[in-house]
Amino acid sequence: MLPNAGVMTDRVLIIGGRGRIGSSVAQDLVSHTSAHITITGRSPETVKAISLPLGEQVNFLVLDLAEVDKLQEAIANSNLVIHCAGPFHYRDTNVLETCIAQGVNYLDVSDHRSYTSKALNYQEKAADAGVTAIINTGIFPGISNSMVREGVEQFDQPEKIHLSYLVSGSGGAGITVMRTTFLGLQHPFEAWIDGKWQLVEPYSERETVNFSSPYGYSGVYWFDMPETFTMPHSFPSVKTVITKFGSVPDFYNHMTWITAHVFPKWLMQKRSTIEFLSRVSHLMTDITNSFTGIGVAVRSEVTGQKNGEAAIFCSELVHENTAIASGCGTGSIAQLLLEGKLHKPGVFAVEEALPTNLFEDTMQSRGIQISHSWS
Repeated sequence: MLPNAGVMTDRVLIIGGRGRIGSSVAQDLVSHTSAHITITGRSPETVKAISLPLGEQVNFLVLDLAEVDKLQEAIANSNLVIHCAGPFHYRDTNVLETCIAQGVNYLDVSDHRSYTSKALNYQEKAADAGVTAIINTGIFPGISNSMVREGVEQFDQPEKIHLSYLVSGSGGAGITVMRTTFLGLQHPFEAWIDGKWQLVEPYSERETVNFSSPYGYSGVYWFDMPETFTMPHSFPSVKTVITKFGSVPDFYNHMTWITAHVFPKWLMQKRSTIEFLSRVSHLMTDITNSFTGIGVAVRSEVTGQKNGEAAIFCSELVHENTAIASGCGTGSIAQLLLEGKLHKPGVFAVEEALPTNLFEDTMQSRGIQISHSWS
C-alpha cells in the first residue's frame, strides 16, 4: 500500500486495459470510484485505439510486460493492479510476484486453470506481505463464483454444483476471448465428479439447459474453467462440480465441437491454428452479433441437504453485454478493495475472498439483477 494512501487519490494500474474487457473494467471504475486510472498498451498505436470517453480520471501508458523495470515502476506507483492482458494460458506470474514484492493489491481476469494453479502457489507470500490478491474476477469466472457461494450458503450440506454459461456471438469482447475459447479445447481436463478427479473431454456431453429470457433452451458442453478446479477446494463437502459453456447461435456450438473432436490434436496445439480460428470466428461474430446480440446468461444450480431434505437452489443472471458484465465483476471487487471494505491477504479465487453481502451490495449498485428459486 502506498504511504498515506488514505489521504491520497487511489491509483489503479490496468495492464492490458485497451482490450474490451480491460476498458470495461476502467469504465466501471470511472463510474463507481474517484480513482486515477492508468491503462497500458504495448505501443502508441494501441493506446490511440482506445476511443472510450473515460474522462480525466484516465491516462495511458505504453508498456510491454517484457519491460521489467518499467513494469516495476508502474506497479510501485499504484494502490491496485488489475491484470487484463490475456490469454492467461500463456502468462507467467511476474505481475503478481511484483505486486507482492511491492506490497500492492492485485486482481486479474484470468480464466485458465494453468495460470490459476501457478497464482495460488503464492498464497503464503502474499499473506506475509499483507497483499490481497484475487484471481479469476469478471463474469465467468467471477460473478458466477459468487452466485455459487450464495447458493452453497443456503444449505446444511451442499453436495453438487452445476454451472452453465451462454454467450451470444462475440459477447462484445475482443479476439483474446476467442483465443481463450480455442485454447480450452486442446486437452482433456480433470473435473471433480462423485468425490474424485476424473478426466473429461472438452466440449463433450451436450446438455440442454433452460436459461432465462430471452435465451430459453440452449445447448451447453463441458468446458475447462478455473471454477472446475477451485470450487472443490473452496467447498470441501461438495462431491461434484460441473462447468458447461455454450454459444448463440447454436451452429457455433457444432463448429466448436468439430474443432474439439475432429481436428487433429497436434494441429490444435499450434499457436498459428489458434490465431487463425480466432480471427475467423471474430469475423463471423461481427455478422451474427447484429441478430443475436452480445449478451450473457449464467445459471448456477447448487444441490444439497436443507432441514433434512434434498433441494436445489438456482441463481440466474442475464446481461445484454458480456464485456460490460465482466467489467462490473472485476470493477466491483476493485471498488471494495479501494474503499477498504475487502481485505484478505493471500491469493484467492473469488468464491473464497468475497463475502455474499458485499457481492449483493455491489451488484445492486450496478443494476445487475440475479434471480433465485428453489426446487
